[in-house]
Amino acid sequence: MNQEVIEFIDAVKEPWQQQLCTLLREIVISAIPDVQERIQYKKPHFLKNGKYAAVISTSKDAVSFTLFNTANMTLPEGFEGPPERKTLKLKTGQEADRDLLSSLVSRAASELG
Repeated sequence: MNQEVIEFIDAVKEPWQQQLCTLLREIVISAIPDVQERIQYKKPHFLKNGKYAAVISTSKDAVSFTLFNTANMTLPEGFEGPPERKTLKLKTGQEADRDLLSSLVSRAASELG
């Protein structure tokens, strides 16, 4: 566990965003054995074998969760972005589907070596 990532999440001001960031982090940690965490560009990045797997970021009214290595995946409605990475924006009142996201993270990371 990376202390900087913990501190990032602890510093998120909105309680619902903090809870969502914690949940997303837990999903990534459980879906990717030996995941490496670090703060880069002022947000938590998750890597597998030195390659980007996921990123969590916050804005005024949303928490964004970006998955990398998605070019060969079909993602559900709500994910947007170029083929190689897709982002899901969650706003207040929206919940993250733990099982779905865990499955997507595992699939996307499975080809990262």
